[in-house]
Amino acid sequence: MGNSAVKRAFKFRFYPDDAQATELSKTFGCVRKVYNLALSARSEARAHREHLGYAQTSALLTAWKQSPELAFLNEVSCVPLQQALRHLQRAFVAFWDGRSRHPRFKSKRKSRASAEYTRSAFRFRGGRPTLAKMAAPLPVVWSRRLPADAEPTTVTVSRDPAGRWFVSLLFEDSPEPFPPVAHAVGIDAGLTALVTLSTGERVINPKHERKDRARLARAQRALSRKERGSKNRAKARIRVAKVHARIADRRRDHLHKLTTRLVRENQTLVIEDLDVRTMQQHPGLARAISDASWREMRSMLEYKTTWYGRELITIDRWHPSSKLCSVCGALARDMPLSIRAWRCADCGTEHDRDENAAINLLAAGLAVSACGAGVGPRRASATPGQRAMKQEGLSARAGKPPLGKATRPSNPM
Repeated sequence: MGNSAVKRAFKFRFYPDDAQATELSKTFGCVRKVYNLALSARSEARAHREHLGYAQTSALLTAWKQSPELAFLNEVSCVPLQQALRHLQRAFVAFWDGRSRHPRFKSKRKSRASAEYTRSAFRFRGGRPTLAKMAAPLPVVWSRRLPADAEPTTVTVSRDPAGRWFVSLLFEDSPEPFPPVAHAVGIDAGLTALVTLSTGERVINPKHERKDRARLARAQRALSRKERGSKNRAKARIRVAKVHARIADRRRDHLHKLTTRLVRENQTLVIEDLDVRTMQQHPGLARAISDASWREMRSMLEYKTTWYGRELITIDRWHPSSKLCSVCGALARDMPLSIRAWRCADCGTEHDRDENAAINLLAAGLAVSACGAGVGPRRASATPGQRAMKQEGLSARAGKPPLGKATRPSNPM
């Protein structure tokens, strides 16, 4: 598993000169225009019960470039425009499969400004990428090593709302697996402690958004006072974006360090399949749940365990990890979110709610690892029909009925 080739993206900042920035900004606008035109054409065709797929939109792109109104599309590389049509096709496939919402039109201000170049549209010489329509390579700030003797298959250039430029290089790589270890760990995600491990260790939630909340509020108030369409409002919008970028960067850095350490130190990792989307509808905890970023943490664990030869086991969200006594197996009837410690009525053991949940997750994960998916400890004291969902209180408070039983969903947390 660790020696097989995988696709890895290496993202770096770069600082384009004026000519490169102008060319890339023009490309971003053309990519957005082609995407919106194709989405509009496909939506109109669907309304008339006609089929319009990638091949048909590709033919439309040729016609658009020949029209006087859209002749400016010829001024940029054709590859990012073609890639925009492929991205739209993938978005429709995800929508048809029920994995995402219907594709939406791209906005100049709200959508991500990016352009994707395949091998025919860039050169990679001396470790420096040069894009089509450009004479000089991108001035990239290299912050880590690239795979040896490898060339990128795709180069994606983007600009975030804070005005920072990034280039992402996609490689076919075979990461070196970590040395095997004999440790396994259950991981319980939370808000006060970002994770509680079955070993008893707690990783405190840094709460990056809360720390910068006052700074963000000041920037947003300043933005609201600026006249719409003015240059001062554009500057204020960038200041707000920089605060958001600071929060996101610090959160991502912390999650990378945490997940890499967990994957390096443990051979088997067991997590719970949290229904984060439903939990974020809770009016009192939505902001804190978003700041914890459990979904991003799960995504990191998924690809890092694949890269480095580890095993990640996801336990069904209906497993009563918080209510189950990890000593005798008795199942408590009620466990509101306010209860952080409890005593087992059968054996009298004092439990910390989160540590007990992590221990139960580990036990269920080891059972799955040994006997296959769907196998877990059965407790004679479980009450028939009793809900066993960790986030039961969150779903109820949000006014949403609990979801049906899930097995092993592919959604990243």
